[in-house]
Amino acid sequence: MIDSILLQFMLIGLLGIGSQWAAWRFRLPAIVLMSIAGLLAGPILGLINPEQDFGDVYRPIIAMAVAIILFEGSLNLDIKEIKGLGRPVVRIVTFGAFLGWVLGALAAHYVAGLSWTVAIVIAGLFIVTGPTVILPLLRQAKLKARPAKILKWEGIIVDPIGALLAVFAFEFIQFILSDEVGVPALLAFFLASLFAAVLGWACGKGVGWMFETGYVPEYLKSPVVFTVVIACFTISDEIMHETGLLAVTAMGMTLANLHIPSISDMRHFKENISLLLISTIFIMLTASLTTDTLFQILNFQIIGFVLLMLFVVRPLSIWISTMGTDLTKSEKLLVGWIAPRGIVALTVSSYFASALLDEGYEDANLLLSITFALVFSTVVAHGFSIQWLAKKLNLSMEGPPGVLINGSSSFTVTLAKTLEELKVPVMIIDSSWERLSIARQAGVPIYHGEILSEQTEYTMDMTPFEYLIAASELDSYNALICTTFVPTFGRNNLYQLSLRNQSGDNLEGLVHSIGGRILFEEGASWEKLNELAKEGYKFRKTSITQKFTFKDYLENKNPGAILLFIKKPSGKIDFFTEDFPTKAEQGDTVVSLMPPDKEKDKIQSRLEEQRNGRDES
Repeated sequence: MIDSILLQFMLIGLLGIGSQWAAWRFRLPAIVLMSIAGLLAGPILGLINPEQDFGDVYRPIIAMAVAIILFEGSLNLDIKEIKGLGRPVVRIVTFGAFLGWVLGALAAHYVAGLSWTVAIVIAGLFIVTGPTVILPLLRQAKLKARPAKILKWEGIIVDPIGALLAVFAFEFIQFILSDEVGVPALLAFFLASLFAAVLGWACGKGVGWMFETGYVPEYLKSPVVFTVVIACFTISDEIMHETGLLAVTAMGMTLANLHIPSISDMRHFKENISLLLISTIFIMLTASLTTDTLFQILNFQIIGFVLLMLFVVRPLSIWISTMGTDLTKSEKLLVGWIAPRGIVALTVSSYFASALLDEGYEDANLLLSITFALVFSTVVAHGFSIQWLAKKLNLSMEGPPGVLINGSSSFTVTLAKTLEELKVPVMIIDSSWERLSIARQAGVPIYHGEILSEQTEYTMDMTPFEYLIAASELDSYNALICTTFVPTFGRNNLYQLSLRNQSGDNLEGLVHSIGGRILFEEGASWEKLNELAKEGYKFRKTSITQKFTFKDYLENKNPGAILLFIKKPSGKIDFFTEDFPTKAEQGDTVVSLMPPDKEKDKIQSRLEEQRNGRDES
């Protein structure tokens, strides 16, 4: 056991972020790796036990982290996003949640063997999915827009609803069975829930007004938001346990629909904080479990309950609640299967386990085991199956990584046509119909709109694209685009063309500090590339083999050729840039811009013949 609290914090952070990195590196569900890491560090190896070692601060840390995570998730709940999906979402989070509660209570009583009181309380909690588990899965799976939005909205909205249902069930049963609990207690519950919703709305409105009127300086905006979130959660939770989740959800949704630029600017920062909190809290929760809890999971009644929740309760509640909506059978099947439980279920169930035990319900000692069994089973089952199932149901955007090009010109259109020929998804976006006419005539997929506008964010699906090329005639605009989309694409996948600045201003330092990676060799500017494209320069594709290596290609390539990119067999694209050298390997295809001169074409023909001759030999 590690005695130092500081060392424990360090280990928790390393395990959490290490699990996230390993999940990215090996394309595995992050939540599964975090659960395994927490179990290894906690009950299996006995290195840490955060609940025991952190003492009284353990639960407040978890509670505040959950509040921030839920708030950050609710900031993405813009009403514009569910245009055309309002009816299915409303049905799922109301009627579907109620069906899940009823069916879950029946399963908990008749299969898990829990008393009616404990079964009804815990079934309300088990309808939650939540952003802590849903959002990482959606990032991993690359679902199409419709099912992804439904799962996201359900996960964030139902999180507080599930906790409140469990509280309501607990209060209602006490009202029925106890002479000490009367109508005032039930009335207090409803008033506290209403107060939480109003408080969240008021906090969101207040923060929005302060930001819009300039009462908060830019450097204090993020600290102010987080402070208000914690205050909003704490005040509500002190009045009535678990209503704080409703308050922060209401606050986040209010801010999301005010469309304040400051909130949008902070969104990616808050996403980073949320990712850090998810990583650490999941490790803390799983590491705090005991070996007794793990052994109880092997009870056949608990296993039967988990199987029923997976294969009967969830699919049936979704299928019935979405009858009469425009959801397809494939969408119903996917949404009906994907329902991983996460942090909220684990944290709130421990509270109810204590409360129900205090009331004399001895079977409540099984709650933590049942909850973890359901959490771990759903996380593993759904984490490993979501991509496969989405692909089978044709609801996945899985495919070769695509290229999004901002700026229509002679060069970018020819580049897009070449990428299409190599089976790479590509699209050109431009705010000018006149400039897009070149792309339209060439038959290249286009989008008419301003890439930085909010409207484009809601109407254009960027999921198929992993690379972005900013190729307008303005250096500063290209740099702004690349900087804006760093959180979406990652800095290594953002590129821009350099320009010969006609005004004489030197923007090189600006571009290198805040923009994307400069494409192609030095001197291959936007003006030069478009001039060459108009002069008839050709895009040449050359395969690299064991006999004809990349070194051979470089030694024999046309002196006037400009290396553009390498297409890997996996579909990955490696662009040639000024600052990062890249190298082609066997099986790759090298694409370059070649002069149209007939003599030079003959050189290229001999080059191709030489390569083919080596292959045959």
